[in-house]
Amino acid sequence: MLKLRSPIKWVVSVFYISATCSILSQELDSYPVNLFWGDTHVHTYLSSDAFATGTTITSDQAYRFAKGERIKANGGQYASIRTPLDFIMIADHAEDLGAFAALSNTKSIIEDQEVAEQVLDQLKKMPKPSELVNAENKSKFKSLQNELIQSKGLKQTKFNLSQEFKRDIWSEVINEAERHYQPGKFTTFVGYEYSATEGGMAHRNVMFSGSPKQTGSIIPFSAFESQDPEDLWKFLTKYKEESGDDVITIPHNTNLSNGQFFKNETFKNTPFSYDYLQVRTEFEPIIEVTQFKGDSETHPLISPDDSYANFERGWFDTLNRARDDSLGVKIDKAERSHARSVLKKGLTIKKEFGVNPFKFGVIGSTDTHTGLSTAEEDNFWGKMAYEEPSQYRATGMTMNMGASGLAAVWATDNTRESIFSSIRRKEVYATTGTRISLRFFGGWSFTKTDIDKANFAEIGYQKGVPMGGDLYRISEKRPPSFLVVASKDPMEANLDRIQVIKGWQDQSGLLHEKVYDIAVAPKVNKCSAKIKVNCSLAAYTAGSYSDQDGSEALQAFWQDPDFNKNEYSFYYVRVLQVPTPRWNTYDYATYGEGELKPRTIQERAYSSPIWYSP
Repeated sequence: MLKLRSPIKWVVSVFYISATCSILSQELDSYPVNLFWGDTHVHTYLSSDAFATGTTITSDQAYRFAKGERIKANGGQYASIRTPLDFIMIADHAEDLGAFAALSNTKSIIEDQEVAEQVLDQLKKMPKPSELVNAENKSKFKSLQNELIQSKGLKQTKFNLSQEFKRDIWSEVINEAERHYQPGKFTTFVGYEYSATEGGMAHRNVMFSGSPKQTGSIIPFSAFESQDPEDLWKFLTKYKEESGDDVITIPHNTNLSNGQFFKNETFKNTPFSYDYLQVRTEFEPIIEVTQFKGDSETHPLISPDDSYANFERGWFDTLNRARDDSLGVKIDKAERSHARSVLKKGLTIKKEFGVNPFKFGVIGSTDTHTGLSTAEEDNFWGKMAYEEPSQYRATGMTMNMGASGLAAVWATDNTRESIFSSIRRKEVYATTGTRISLRFFGGWSFTKTDIDKANFAEIGYQKGVPMGGDLYRISEKRPPSFLVVASKDPMEANLDRIQVIKGWQDQSGLLHEKVYDIAVAPKVNKCSAKIKVNCSLAAYTAGSYSDQDGSEALQAFWQDPDFNKNEYSFYYVRVLQVPTPRWNTYDYATYGEGELKPRTIQERAYSSPIWYSP
């Protein structure tokens, strides 16, 4: 079952069949041979909640930081990213976009001068992030942080802004993205966040693929205009028809949606219709499954038999404790808020309507509101400016924040067209911040020897489909087979295992899931059962680990032993690193302060699924 493999450069030069892409044949050089890393969820000072809580980083600074430049952070310290990104989308909130930053310079943008005076007065009283960084004691730090947390509520002010102001700010967003776009080297996407909150968090990032002329033809549609995503999709449908551009909406933090994101009905509580499902499928090919505010893959309430389901779920648990829900309600909300259960629900809808609105691929991104895109445990700059590195930040609610995640895209080249196309066909995956390289193919005619061949990726495209693709029954007897190859981040810890997660609907309509270990790295050391962590951790409080356990790379050929040709199903891959110190452990090693629970984190990658239809 286990095979070790050194990291390789994959070369792809053959034809493949993919229902997702509707491709029968293409030129030899058109297949994705390059892996690009990015963040599609970065906020700058143009977001009202970011500005109100101390963020001063501009779009220009955020782009330069993502390219690897060292800049001064909001709290006055210098920051840089270890490895530059390949692409980025700054997704500032459409609601009052740029208003707070402009208001600090002039009151004239607000028609209601009394409201402007009140907001300005509150902003002037707010402490600066530098005061938190230099707080003399924990009590002072918490007091200052609470003031900034309260000021976040100012984003609900809902200013009456002129169309001219909105257009000017949106033009600034477009122009900055265009100025930093370097085709072949660094890709920027124009976008924004639509932040619906009625009933629960139902936020979506809007990503455009087009030119400044196309994106400049509109003003962002915000949740202040409508909380109903159907109205957003209607607006974007008209935009697509008039501009010729393509655009998608990316759900995020579904774990915090209070069960609203993936209900069994529309936002207006009406039954699903075929037309509604078609529109949703068109606009939402992917979701953001991991980020600073937690992980949305699954939850122990959904997957009690999954040993690795209990991962970065602090915010979900905290919010549901606050609501004092019964266990049954919590399970229901969890099922309507996490990707695995929703992927299963999509199979039921597919069988009933002939279309699956929850047939999505997955990416990770940060949701940073500091302008600094960092998802590294030992280089974590927090979600808000009041959570930048400081002696006392690893306490209280900040502990629920995780240093996650990244979007990984297999594409032909580093351009908007190529990366957007890969996202559209779901040949993407998510990581929690580590740069694990992952290939995943499914087909009917793979053999055990295919995985050992240097051109295994070429074989993957030739004989099957990549992550995000579809398999249809072509044999009465043969089960599908899969090729999986994963390599560690060269600057991170070794890999622990590769797993396949399967979801399916049986003949009676019941939904199931199962986790298969298909490649497991050997353990060198023998740990005491009382420790309950991997031996690779030399010393938690020192913020260090060793590479005695795990493997640099793992690979597997796998066939589904439980395959039933008549059952709708999906398969996705989860790759786990060996446990390493969490960001708060690194903080403790630096400052000697903060919480040490949890001390460790088991970083991971999630592939987009491959679906099987009878």
